[in-house]
Amino acid sequence: MTRPSLLLALQDAAPAVVPADTAWMLVATALVLLMTPALAFFYGGLVRSKNSLNTMMMSFTALGAVGIVWALGAYSLAFTEGNPLIGGTAHLFLNGIGLEAQGTIPQLLFLIYQGTFAIITAALISGAVVERMRFGPYLAFIVLWTLLVYAPMAHWVWGGGWLMTRGVLDFAGGTVVHINAGVSALVAALVLGVRKDYGRQAILPHNVPFVLLGAGLLWFGWFGFNGGSALGANELAALAFSNTALAPMATLVVWVLLDYFRTGRATAVGGATAIVVGLVAITPAAGFVSPTAALLVGGIAAVPSYFVIVARSRTRLDDSLDVFAGHGVGGITGALLTGVFAQKAWNSAGLDGLLAGNPSQLATQALGVGSAIVYSAVATFVLLKAIGFVTALRAAPKTEGMGMDVSQHGEEAYTNGEGSILVIPETSPASMPAPVLNPQTLAR
Repeated sequence: MTRPSLLLALQDAAPAVVPADTAWMLVATALVLLMTPALAFFYGGLVRSKNSLNTMMMSFTALGAVGIVWALGAYSLAFTEGNPLIGGTAHLFLNGIGLEAQGTIPQLLFLIYQGTFAIITAALISGAVVERMRFGPYLAFIVLWTLLVYAPMAHWVWGGGWLMTRGVLDFAGGTVVHINAGVSALVAALVLGVRKDYGRQAILPHNVPFVLLGAGLLWFGWFGFNGGSALGANELAALAFSNTALAPMATLVVWVLLDYFRTGRATAVGGATAIVVGLVAITPAAGFVSPTAALLVGGIAAVPSYFVIVARSRTRLDDSLDVFAGHGVGGITGALLTGVFAQKAWNSAGLDGLLAGNPSQLATQALGVGSAIVYSAVATFVLLKAIGFVTALRAAPKTEGMGMDVSQHGEEAYTNGEGSILVIPETSPASMPAPVLNPQTLAR
Protein backbone atom coordinates (compact mmCIF):
# COMPACT_ATOMS: atom_id res chain seq x y z
CA MET A 1 0.00 0.00 0.00
CA THR A 2 1.47 3.34 -1.02
CA ARG A 3 1.57 5.96 1.70
CA PRO A 4 -1.10 8.49 0.60
CA SER A 5 0.71 11.63 1.67
CA LEU A 6 3.97 13.00 2.93
CA LEU A 7 1.97 14.36 5.85
CA LEU A 8 1.27 11.13 7.69
CA ALA A 9 4.49 9.19 7.91
CA LEU A 10 3.25 7.46 11.04
CA GLN A 11 0.15 5.97 9.45
CA ASP A 12 1.96 3.15 7.67
CA ALA A 13 3.27 1.94 11.01
CA ALA A 14 -0.21 1.53 12.48
CA PRO A 15 -2.68 0.36 9.78
CA ALA A 16 -5.78 0.09 11.95
CA VAL A 17 -9.10 1.89 11.65
CA VAL A 18 -9.57 4.48 14.41
CA PRO A 19 -13.23 5.43 15.04
CA ALA A 20 -12.49 9.06 15.92
CA ASP A 21 -10.45 9.57 12.76
CA THR A 22 -13.15 7.88 10.69
CA ALA A 23 -15.86 10.10 12.19
CA TRP A 24 -13.93 13.28 11.36
CA MET A 25 -13.19 12.09 7.83
CA LEU A 26 -16.86 11.30 7.22
CA VAL A 27 -17.66 14.91 8.12
CA ALA A 28 -14.72 16.27 6.11
CA THR A 29 -15.79 14.31 3.03
CA ALA A 30 -19.31 15.73 3.22
CA LEU A 31 -17.86 19.24 3.62
CA VAL A 32 -15.68 18.93 0.53
CA LEU A 33 -18.55 17.48 -1.49
CA LEU A 34 -20.60 20.56 -0.56
CA MET A 35 -17.93 22.76 -2.13
CA THR A 36 -18.97 21.80 -5.66
CA PRO A 37 -22.60 23.04 -5.27
CA ALA A 38 -21.08 26.07 -3.52
CA LEU A 39 -18.90 26.67 -6.56
CA ALA A 40 -22.02 26.41 -8.71
CA PHE A 41 -23.59 29.32 -6.81
CA PHE A 42 -20.34 31.32 -6.86
CA TYR A 43 -19.91 30.90 -10.61
CA GLY A 44 -23.63 31.01 -11.39
CA GLY A 45 -24.05 34.43 -9.81
CA LEU A 46 -21.13 35.87 -11.78
CA VAL A 47 -22.59 35.22 -15.24
CA ARG A 48 -25.56 36.71 -17.07
CA SER A 49 -28.97 35.29 -16.21
CA LYS A 50 -29.39 33.61 -19.61
CA ASN A 51 -26.34 31.44 -18.85
CA SER A 52 -26.73 30.85 -15.11
CA LEU A 53 -28.25 27.35 -15.26
CA ASN A 54 -25.67 26.16 -17.77
CA THR A 55 -22.88 27.52 -15.59
CA MET A 56 -24.25 25.83 -12.48
CA MET A 57 -24.80 22.56 -14.34
CA MET A 58 -21.13 22.54 -15.31
CA SER A 59 -20.35 22.15 -11.61
CA PHE A 60 -23.24 19.86 -10.68
CA THR A 61 -22.62 17.37 -13.48
CA ALA A 62 -19.00 17.06 -12.41
CA LEU A 63 -20.37 15.40 -9.28
CA GLY A 64 -21.49 12.50 -11.45
CA ALA A 65 -19.15 12.39 -14.43
CA VAL A 66 -15.90 13.00 -12.55
CA GLY A 67 -17.01 11.05 -9.48
CA ILE A 68 -17.61 7.89 -11.49
CA VAL A 69 -14.41 8.08 -13.54
CA TRP A 70 -12.50 8.71 -10.32
CA ALA A 71 -13.92 5.63 -8.61
CA LEU A 72 -13.51 3.33 -11.62
CA GLY A 73 -10.12 4.42 -12.90
CA ALA A 74 -8.48 7.65 -11.81
CA TYR A 75 -8.14 6.67 -8.13
CA SER A 76 -6.02 3.66 -9.04
CA LEU A 77 -3.84 5.75 -11.35
CA ALA A 78 -3.30 8.31 -8.59
CA PHE A 79 -2.87 6.26 -5.41
CA THR A 80 -1.93 2.71 -6.34
CA GLU A 81 1.74 1.77 -6.32
CA GLY A 82 3.20 2.23 -9.77
CA ASN A 83 6.15 4.20 -11.12
CA PRO A 84 7.28 7.81 -10.54
CA LEU A 85 4.94 9.12 -13.26
CA ILE A 86 1.71 7.14 -12.84
CA GLY A 87 0.10 4.74 -10.41
CA GLY A 88 -0.84 1.15 -11.10
CA THR A 89 -4.02 -0.61 -12.16
CA ALA A 90 -4.63 -2.79 -9.09
CA HIS A 91 -7.75 -0.84 -8.06
CA LEU A 92 -9.35 -0.30 -11.47
CA PHE A 93 -13.14 -0.70 -11.38
CA LEU A 94 -13.01 -0.64 -7.55
CA ASN A 95 -11.13 -3.92 -7.46
CA GLY A 96 -9.78 -4.61 -3.97
CA ILE A 97 -11.43 -1.55 -2.42
CA GLY A 98 -13.02 -2.39 0.91
CA LEU A 99 -13.15 -1.44 4.57
CA GLU A 100 -9.56 -2.38 5.35
CA ALA A 101 -7.42 0.34 6.92
CA GLN A 102 -5.79 2.99 4.77
CA GLY A 103 -3.80 4.59 7.54
CA THR A 104 -6.40 4.97 10.29
CA ILE A 105 -9.54 5.20 8.12
CA PRO A 106 -11.23 2.67 5.80
CA GLN A 107 -9.78 2.64 2.29
CA LEU A 108 -13.24 3.11 0.80
CA LEU A 109 -13.63 6.36 2.73
CA PHE A 110 -10.19 7.51 1.58
CA LEU A 111 -11.24 6.88 -2.03
CA ILE A 112 -14.44 8.92 -1.65
CA TYR A 113 -12.66 11.74 0.17
CA GLN A 114 -10.04 12.05 -2.55
CA GLY A 115 -12.80 11.81 -5.15
CA THR A 116 -14.39 15.01 -3.84
CA PHE A 117 -11.08 16.76 -4.59
CA ALA A 118 -11.05 15.48 -8.17
CA ILE A 119 -14.65 16.62 -8.68
CA ILE A 120 -14.19 20.22 -7.64
CA THR A 121 -10.84 20.53 -9.40
CA ALA A 122 -12.39 19.65 -12.75
CA ALA A 123 -15.39 21.91 -12.06
CA LEU A 124 -13.09 24.88 -11.36
CA ILE A 125 -11.98 24.94 -15.00
CA SER A 126 -15.52 25.66 -16.18
CA GLY A 127 -15.26 29.24 -14.96
CA ALA A 128 -12.94 30.08 -17.84
CA VAL A 129 -15.24 28.78 -20.59
CA VAL A 130 -18.74 29.64 -19.39
CA GLU A 131 -21.27 31.33 -21.69
CA ARG A 132 -19.81 29.74 -24.83
CA MET A 133 -18.61 26.10 -24.47
CA ARG A 134 -21.07 23.42 -25.54
CA PHE A 135 -22.15 21.10 -22.75
CA GLY A 136 -21.35 17.75 -24.41
CA PRO A 137 -17.73 18.59 -25.28
CA TYR A 138 -17.31 20.05 -21.78
CA LEU A 139 -18.36 16.76 -20.17
CA ALA A 140 -16.03 14.79 -22.45
CA PHE A 141 -13.20 17.16 -21.54
CA ILE A 142 -13.55 16.93 -17.76
CA VAL A 143 -13.77 13.14 -17.86
CA LEU A 144 -10.60 12.83 -19.96
CA TRP A 145 -8.88 15.58 -18.00
CA THR A 146 -9.51 13.75 -14.72
CA LEU A 147 -7.91 10.59 -16.08
CA LEU A 148 -5.01 12.11 -18.00
CA VAL A 149 -4.15 15.31 -16.09
CA TYR A 150 -5.51 15.22 -12.55
CA ALA A 151 -4.68 11.59 -11.72
CA PRO A 152 -1.02 11.80 -12.82
CA MET A 153 -0.54 15.09 -10.94
CA ALA A 154 -2.08 13.63 -7.78
CA HIS A 155 0.27 10.65 -8.10
CA TRP A 156 3.31 12.89 -8.55
CA VAL A 157 2.61 14.89 -5.39
CA TRP A 158 0.58 12.61 -3.06
CA GLY A 159 0.74 9.05 -4.37
CA GLY A 160 4.45 8.30 -4.21
CA GLY A 161 5.41 9.97 -7.51
CA TRP A 162 8.55 11.86 -8.40
CA LEU A 163 7.60 15.25 -6.88
CA MET A 164 6.68 13.62 -3.59
CA THR A 165 10.05 11.82 -3.39
CA ARG A 166 11.82 15.12 -4.07
CA GLY A 167 10.11 16.71 -1.07
CA VAL A 168 7.54 19.02 -2.68
CA LEU A 169 5.13 20.16 0.05
CA ASP A 170 1.45 20.38 -0.86
CA PHE A 171 -0.77 19.81 2.14
CA ALA A 172 -4.18 19.89 0.48
CA GLY A 173 -3.85 20.77 -3.19
CA GLY A 174 -2.11 24.02 -4.07
CA THR A 175 -0.31 22.23 -6.88
CA VAL A 176 -2.59 19.28 -7.55
CA VAL A 177 -5.84 21.27 -7.43
CA HIS A 178 -5.37 24.99 -7.90
CA ILE A 179 -2.34 25.43 -10.15
CA ASN A 180 -3.50 22.43 -12.14
CA ALA A 181 -7.02 23.81 -12.65
CA GLY A 182 -5.93 27.43 -13.01
CA VAL A 183 -3.43 26.76 -15.78
CA SER A 184 -5.84 24.42 -17.55
CA ALA A 185 -8.49 27.14 -17.36
CA LEU A 186 -6.12 29.66 -18.92
CA VAL A 187 -5.35 27.31 -21.81
CA ALA A 188 -9.05 26.52 -22.30
CA ALA A 189 -9.91 30.22 -22.47
CA LEU A 190 -7.23 30.74 -25.12
CA VAL A 191 -8.35 27.74 -27.20
CA LEU A 192 -12.05 28.69 -27.15
CA GLY A 193 -11.55 32.40 -27.76
CA VAL A 194 -13.59 35.32 -26.49
CA ARG A 195 -17.34 35.48 -26.04
CA LYS A 196 -19.23 37.19 -28.88
CA ASP A 197 -20.04 40.23 -26.71
CA TYR A 198 -16.65 40.43 -24.97
CA GLY A 199 -15.21 43.95 -25.15
CA ARG A 200 -18.33 45.31 -26.88
CA GLN A 201 -20.71 45.53 -23.94
CA ALA A 202 -20.54 45.30 -20.16
CA ILE A 203 -20.87 41.69 -19.03
CA LEU A 204 -22.07 41.98 -15.45
CA PRO A 205 -22.88 39.46 -12.69
CA HIS A 206 -26.61 38.84 -12.61
CA ASN A 207 -26.86 37.83 -8.93
CA VAL A 208 -24.21 39.09 -6.52
CA PRO A 209 -25.94 37.56 -3.45
CA PHE A 210 -25.39 34.15 -5.13
CA VAL A 211 -21.69 35.00 -5.36
CA LEU A 212 -21.52 35.84 -1.66
CA LEU A 213 -23.48 32.72 -0.74
CA GLY A 214 -21.15 30.59 -2.84
CA ALA A 215 -18.06 32.14 -1.27
CA GLY A 216 -19.41 31.57 2.24
CA LEU A 217 -20.25 27.93 1.52
CA LEU A 218 -16.84 27.41 -0.09
CA TRP A 219 -15.16 28.69 3.06
CA PHE A 220 -17.33 26.36 5.15
CA GLY A 221 -16.48 23.37 2.97
CA TRP A 222 -12.80 24.29 2.89
CA PHE A 223 -12.45 23.31 6.55
CA GLY A 224 -12.96 19.75 5.35
CA PHE A 225 -10.69 20.35 2.36
CA ASN A 226 -7.72 21.44 4.47
CA GLY A 227 -8.57 20.06 7.90
CA GLY A 228 -9.49 16.70 6.42
CA SER A 229 -6.16 16.45 4.63
CA ALA A 230 -4.63 15.49 7.97
CA LEU A 231 -6.63 12.26 7.43
CA GLY A 232 -7.45 12.05 11.12
CA ALA A 233 -8.81 13.88 14.15
CA ASN A 234 -5.47 15.09 15.43
CA GLU A 235 -3.30 18.12 16.14
CA LEU A 236 -2.43 18.51 12.47
CA ALA A 237 -6.12 18.77 11.58
CA ALA A 238 -6.51 21.49 14.21
CA LEU A 239 -3.58 23.43 12.73
CA ALA A 240 -4.89 23.19 9.17
CA PHE A 241 -8.43 24.05 10.33
CA SER A 242 -7.22 27.16 12.18
CA ASN A 243 -5.03 28.34 9.31
CA THR A 244 -7.99 27.92 6.96
CA ALA A 245 -9.92 30.36 9.13
CA LEU A 246 -7.11 32.90 9.46
CA ALA A 247 -5.64 33.26 5.98
CA PRO A 248 -8.81 34.40 4.14
CA MET A 249 -9.43 36.98 6.86
CA ALA A 250 -6.13 38.62 5.98
CA THR A 251 -6.77 38.35 2.24
CA LEU A 252 -10.17 39.98 2.64
CA VAL A 253 -8.74 42.95 4.57
CA VAL A 254 -5.88 43.55 2.12
CA TRP A 255 -8.21 43.17 -0.90
CA VAL A 256 -10.70 45.70 0.47
CA LEU A 257 -7.86 48.16 1.12
CA LEU A 258 -6.54 47.69 -2.42
CA ASP A 259 -10.05 48.35 -3.76
CA TYR A 260 -10.38 51.50 -1.65
CA PHE A 261 -7.00 52.89 -2.68
CA ARG A 262 -7.59 52.13 -6.37
CA THR A 263 -11.28 52.97 -6.82
CA GLY A 264 -12.59 54.43 -3.58
CA ARG A 265 -15.08 51.55 -3.24
CA ALA A 266 -15.14 48.04 -1.83
CA THR A 267 -17.17 45.69 -4.02
CA ALA A 268 -19.03 42.61 -2.85
CA VAL A 269 -17.70 40.55 -5.77
CA GLY A 270 -14.20 41.65 -4.84
CA GLY A 271 -14.72 40.61 -1.24
CA ALA A 272 -16.03 37.19 -2.26
CA THR A 273 -13.11 36.75 -4.64
CA ALA A 274 -10.68 37.70 -1.87
CA ILE A 275 -12.02 34.96 0.39
CA VAL A 276 -11.52 32.36 -2.32
CA VAL A 277 -8.00 33.60 -3.10
CA GLY A 278 -7.05 33.40 0.57
CA LEU A 279 -8.39 29.85 0.79
CA VAL A 280 -6.49 28.86 -2.35
CA ALA A 281 -3.22 30.34 -1.09
CA ILE A 282 -3.29 28.66 2.31
CA THR A 283 -4.22 25.25 0.89
CA PRO A 284 -0.66 23.98 0.19
CA ALA A 285 0.66 25.48 3.43
CA ALA A 286 -2.19 24.76 5.85
CA GLY A 287 -0.51 21.89 7.72
CA PHE A 288 3.07 23.14 7.49
CA VAL A 289 3.04 26.75 8.75
CA SER A 290 2.25 28.62 11.95
CA PRO A 291 -0.95 30.65 12.41
CA THR A 292 1.09 33.85 12.15
CA ALA A 293 2.50 32.67 8.85
CA ALA A 294 -1.03 31.81 7.67
CA LEU A 295 -2.03 35.44 8.16
CA LEU A 296 1.02 36.53 6.17
CA VAL A 297 0.29 34.04 3.38
CA GLY A 298 -3.29 35.31 3.14
CA GLY A 299 -2.30 38.96 3.13
CA ILE A 300 0.50 38.57 0.60
CA ALA A 301 -1.61 36.43 -1.75
CA ALA A 302 -4.15 39.23 -2.22
CA VAL A 303 -1.70 41.42 -4.09
CA PRO A 304 -0.70 39.34 -7.16
CA SER A 305 -4.19 37.93 -7.73
CA TYR A 306 -5.79 41.38 -7.43
CA PHE A 307 -3.51 43.00 -9.97
CA VAL A 308 -3.64 40.06 -12.38
CA ILE A 309 -7.44 40.44 -12.44
CA VAL A 310 -7.08 44.18 -13.08
CA ALA A 311 -4.56 43.58 -15.88
CA ARG A 312 -6.53 40.72 -17.46
CA SER A 313 -9.65 42.86 -17.81
CA ARG A 314 -7.70 45.16 -20.15
CA THR A 315 -6.70 42.37 -22.52
CA ARG A 316 -8.42 40.11 -25.06
CA LEU A 317 -7.99 37.10 -22.76
CA ASP A 318 -11.52 36.02 -21.87
CA ASP A 319 -10.91 33.92 -18.77
CA SER A 320 -14.55 34.62 -17.98
CA LEU A 321 -14.51 34.31 -14.18
CA ASP A 322 -10.76 34.84 -13.63
CA VAL A 323 -9.99 31.25 -12.75
CA PHE A 324 -6.30 31.67 -13.52
CA ALA A 325 -5.95 34.85 -11.46
CA GLY A 326 -7.77 33.33 -8.48
CA HIS A 327 -6.72 29.70 -8.52
CA GLY A 328 -3.64 29.66 -10.72
CA VAL A 329 -1.90 32.75 -9.34
CA GLY A 330 -3.23 32.11 -5.81
CA GLY A 331 -1.99 28.52 -5.95
CA ILE A 332 1.44 29.54 -7.24
CA THR A 333 1.74 32.16 -4.51
CA GLY A 334 0.71 29.73 -1.78
CA ALA A 335 2.99 26.94 -3.03
CA LEU A 336 6.02 29.22 -3.12
CA LEU A 337 5.24 30.79 0.27
CA THR A 338 5.03 27.27 1.72
CA GLY A 339 8.72 27.03 0.85
CA VAL A 340 9.29 30.26 2.77
CA PHE A 341 7.24 29.73 5.93
CA ALA A 342 7.16 25.93 6.50
CA GLN A 343 8.41 24.78 9.91
CA LYS A 344 8.99 21.27 11.18
CA ALA A 345 8.17 22.61 14.63
CA TRP A 346 4.51 22.68 13.50
CA ASN A 347 4.58 19.43 11.50
CA SER A 348 7.34 16.93 12.16
CA ALA A 349 6.50 15.05 8.96
CA GLY A 350 7.12 18.17 6.89
CA LEU A 351 10.25 20.19 6.13
CA ASP A 352 11.66 23.55 7.15
CA GLY A 353 11.37 26.43 4.72
CA LEU A 354 13.53 29.43 3.89
CA LEU A 355 12.92 31.35 7.11
CA ALA A 356 13.61 28.24 9.18
CA GLY A 357 17.06 27.84 7.62
CA ASN A 358 16.32 25.67 4.58
CA PRO A 359 16.41 27.87 1.45
CA SER A 360 16.51 24.83 -0.84
CA GLN A 361 12.86 24.14 0.00
CA LEU A 362 11.84 27.23 -1.95
CA ALA A 363 13.62 25.82 -5.01
CA THR A 364 11.87 22.49 -4.47
CA GLN A 365 8.52 24.24 -4.34
CA ALA A 366 9.37 26.11 -7.54
CA LEU A 367 10.10 22.76 -9.18
CA GLY A 368 6.62 21.55 -8.24
CA VAL A 369 5.02 24.77 -9.50
CA GLY A 370 6.87 24.70 -12.81
CA SER A 371 6.13 21.03 -13.41
CA ALA A 372 2.43 21.54 -12.75
CA ILE A 373 2.28 24.54 -15.09
CA VAL A 374 4.00 22.79 -17.99
CA TYR A 375 2.17 19.48 -17.75
CA SER A 376 -1.27 21.03 -17.21
CA ALA A 377 -0.84 23.48 -20.09
CA VAL A 378 0.40 20.96 -22.63
CA ALA A 379 -2.01 18.16 -21.71
CA THR A 380 -5.04 20.47 -21.64
CA PHE A 381 -4.17 21.96 -25.03
CA VAL A 382 -3.83 18.52 -26.59
CA LEU A 383 -7.10 17.29 -25.05
CA LEU A 384 -9.12 20.28 -26.23
CA LYS A 385 -7.68 20.12 -29.73
CA ALA A 386 -8.44 16.39 -29.91
CA ILE A 387 -12.06 16.91 -28.81
CA GLY A 388 -12.37 19.88 -31.16
CA PHE A 389 -11.27 17.68 -34.04
CA VAL A 390 -14.29 15.44 -33.39
CA THR A 391 -16.93 18.03 -32.55
CA ALA A 392 -17.30 21.80 -32.17
CA LEU A 393 -16.20 23.05 -28.75
CA ARG A 394 -18.26 26.21 -28.64
CA ALA A 395 -21.78 27.21 -29.51
CA ALA A 396 -22.70 29.05 -32.68
CA PRO A 397 -22.87 32.86 -32.28
CA LYS A 398 -26.69 32.88 -32.58
CA THR A 399 -26.99 30.21 -29.88
CA GLU A 400 -24.53 32.05 -27.68
CA GLY A 401 -26.50 35.24 -28.08
CA MET A 402 -29.77 33.54 -27.09
CA GLY A 403 -28.09 32.05 -24.03
CA MET A 404 -26.71 28.66 -23.12
CA ASP A 405 -29.51 27.72 -20.73
CA VAL A 406 -32.19 27.20 -23.36
CA SER A 407 -29.94 25.79 -26.07
CA GLN A 408 -28.09 23.30 -23.86
CA HIS A 409 -30.73 22.40 -21.26
CA GLY A 410 -34.15 23.52 -22.51
CA GLU A 411 -34.72 25.49 -19.30
CA GLU A 412 -34.46 28.98 -17.92
CA ALA A 413 -33.37 30.11 -14.49
CA TYR A 414 -35.89 32.97 -14.42
CA THR A 415 -39.22 33.48 -16.16
CA ASN A 416 -41.52 36.44 -16.69
CA GLY A 417 -45.14 35.40 -16.43
CA GLU A 418 -45.55 32.12 -18.28
CA GLY A 419 -42.02 32.16 -19.70
CA SER A 420 -39.84 34.60 -21.60
CA ILE A 421 -38.55 32.15 -24.24
CA LEU A 422 -40.67 29.47 -25.86
CA VAL A 423 -38.73 26.22 -25.56
CA ILE A 424 -41.21 23.71 -27.07
CA PRO A 425 -42.47 24.63 -30.57
CA GLU A 426 -46.09 25.73 -30.49
CA THR A 427 -48.66 23.43 -32.20
CA SER A 428 -51.63 25.09 -33.93
CA PRO A 429 -55.11 24.04 -32.70
CA ALA A 430 -56.07 22.84 -36.21
CA SER A 431 -53.27 20.32 -36.28
CA MET A 432 -54.00 18.92 -32.84
CA PRO A 433 -55.98 15.65 -32.69
CA ALA A 434 -59.51 15.89 -31.38
CA PRO A 435 -59.95 14.59 -27.86
CA VAL A 436 -61.46 11.13 -27.53
CA LEU A 437 -64.47 11.03 -25.26
CA ASN A 438 -64.80 7.71 -23.46
CA PRO A 439 -68.02 6.88 -21.60
CA GLN A 440 -67.51 6.75 -17.87
CA THR A 441 -69.30 4.36 -15.60
CA LEU A 442 -70.77 6.08 -12.61
CA ALA A 443 -69.86 4.27 -9.41
CA ARG A 444 -72.93 3.60 -7.36
